[in-house]
Amino acid sequence: MKTIQFSDAEAPESSPGWTRLAVAQAEHFSTGYFYRTAGRKSAPHHHHSEQLSIVIQSHLRVVGSDGKEFILGPGDSVYFAPNEMHQIEHAGTGNAIGIDVFSPARSCDLWMTR
Repeated sequence: MKTIQFSDAEAPESSPGWTRLAVAQAEHFSTGYFYRTAGRKSAPHHHHSEQLSIVIQSHLRVVGSDGKEFILGPGDSVYFAPNEMHQIEHAGTGNAIGIDVFSPARSCDLWMTR
């Protein structure tokens, strides 16, 4: 068993207004707890990992490879298949908070170079 105290989680900042804490990682998955400030959005992108994102606080606008947009609120989630083009934007006020799960595991290095 391996435990990670939230206060001990690594917190690399990928860019202003977006913080991801690495709360769990193993060979086959990685989990991040994220904060996004209002108006913050990712560039359209894809990656080899499956991605599951769960909204805890505020609202996120997600855009899939087909161009369809959805607004997610607390408790809602979205799944992106490997290599599926997508974009995620904080569509609320205050901080958006959520959890990302990736399989296979990935580090925060990718976000730090965007």
